[in-house]
Amino acid sequence: MTREAQPLEPDDDSRDAVPCADIHLDYRFDPELSAFDNTAKKVRLFPQSPGVYLMKDAAGVVIYVGKATNLRSRAGSYFLKAAKVEQRTAEWIGEIADIDCIICESEVDALLVESRLIKDIQPRHNKVLKDDKTFPYLQITTHEDFSRVEITREPATSGVKLYGPFASAGSLRGAVQVLQRIFKFRTCSLDITDGDEQWRWFRPCLLASIKQCTAPCNQRISKEEYKKDIKRLHLFLAGNKKRLLKQLNTEMLSASKDLDFEKAAKLRDEIEMLQSLDRRGALDTHAQPEVFYVDPKKGLAGLRQVLKLQKTPRSIEGVDIAHLGGGETVASLVKFIDGLPFKPGYRRYKIKNVKGIDDFRSIHEVVARRFQRLSDEQEAFPDILLIDGGKGQLSSAVAAFESLGIAPPTLLSIAKKNEEIYRPGNSTPLILSRHAFSLRLLQYVRDEAHRFAQHYHHILRNKSTFK
Repeated sequence: MTREAQPLEPDDDSRDAVPCADIHLDYRFDPELSAFDNTAKKVRLFPQSPGVYLMKDAAGVVIYVGKATNLRSRAGSYFLKAAKVEQRTAEWIGEIADIDCIICESEVDALLVESRLIKDIQPRHNKVLKDDKTFPYLQITTHEDFSRVEITREPATSGVKLYGPFASAGSLRGAVQVLQRIFKFRTCSLDITDGDEQWRWFRPCLLASIKQCTAPCNQRISKEEYKKDIKRLHLFLAGNKKRLLKQLNTEMLSASKDLDFEKAAKLRDEIEMLQSLDRRGALDTHAQPEVFYVDPKKGLAGLRQVLKLQKTPRSIEGVDIAHLGGGETVASLVKFIDGLPFKPGYRRYKIKNVKGIDDFRSIHEVVARRFQRLSDEQEAFPDILLIDGGKGQLSSAVAAFESLGIAPPTLLSIAKKNEEIYRPGNSTPLILSRHAFSLRLLQYVRDEAHRFAQHYHHILRNKSTFK
C-alpha cells in the first residue's frame, strides 16, 4: 500500500491537543521581528547536545525534520547567509516560522528518532526516509537445534532473539564477520536437526575450512557445545565485551611492537567494527513497526472467528492515554482499515476535564467526545474499538457509551503484561495464541496507538503559543 504524504487534519476536539515538547525554552517571540528572525534567536537557546529539530511554517505545520550531534550548531546553520544560497535549502528556508527540538541520548538515537518522525509526519521538504526503508537488525534464531545468526531488515516476530535496529548496515556486516571468527556460529540457511544421520556426509562450506564456523552441518560439534558458543555471543551482544576488546587491543599493541603493521591495522579495524555494535537503538524504544509482518486478511478473519462476529470487521480504532511532563494527559486515536493503518483518520486529544493522572476518567472523556461527534454528524462507527488497558479501562469506555445513550461497536481492551483481551460482560479474559494473526493485528493497533501518543506530542506547539 502506497503511503501518500497527507497532513493530519485534526477534528475540532483535537485542535487543542497537548502542546508539549521535550524541552521548554524560556523565549518570547518579539513582535517587532519577523517569524524567521524570531526563530533564529530561539535556536540560540538550544542545548549543545544530540537531538532532532523540527522546522515549522506559519501555520504550525512541520515542514522539515533533521538530526544533529549538536542541536544549537546544526539548527543554527539554517539561519546563516550560506543557507539562503545553498541549493538544497534556498527554496524553502524562508518558510520557517518556528522550531522545536527533541533531546536524544546519542547521535544514534537522534538518527532513529529522525527516521521515525519523517515517516510519521511526511514533511514536504524532507527528500529521503519518506519511503519504507528500514534499519537492519541482528537476528539469532532460538527455535533451532543449531541457532542461525543473520542480518535482516524484516525480522521474525517469534522464535528469534533480536538486537537493534542498527544505524549502519555496512558496519553491522563487518562486525558480524569479526564475531564469526571469534564465536564460529553458522550464518547459512540450512535446516540442521541434531542427530539426523544425513548430515554426517554433508560437505561443509568454506567457512569451516578457514575456521569461522564449527560446521554443525557435518556433525563436527555437538548441540550442547554449539549452544555454549551462542550463549557467549548473547553475553557479548548484551554488553559484556570489555574482556574481548581488551584482548584485541593487547594483540594490536603487540603486533605494532613487532613491526607487523598489517596485522595491527587489521586488529584496529576489527576493534572499531565491534565497537560499532554500540551504535544501535533499543528495541523497546526504536522498534520499527513496519518491519514486523502482520497478515491483515488472516488477522481480520481470525477476529471474526474468536469474537463470533456476524461478518469480517473492516475498520478498527485504537485508543491510548499518555502522561506528558508528569501532569499533562493526552489521548491518541488511530484508525485501521482492512488491517492497515489509515493515517488521515488518526486523531489526538488533550484531556480537558480530568485533573491529575486518572486513566479511567481520561478514557471515559476521549471515548465520549469521539463518539458523540460521530453520532452528531451521522458518521459510521468502527467495527471494533480497542482500548489499551485492562478491565478498568474497558469499563470506563462502556460507561462513556452508557452516558451518551449510544449503542457501542464491538468493544475490546488488551492488557499488555499477558496480552489478555477483555470484553464487556465477560469476567474471564480471552487468551489467544502468541502466534495467532488475530492477536498480532490487535497488538499492531495497540502499539501504533501508543507510538502515536508518545511521538506526536513532539510536533505540537509550545503551551504558551496556544495561550
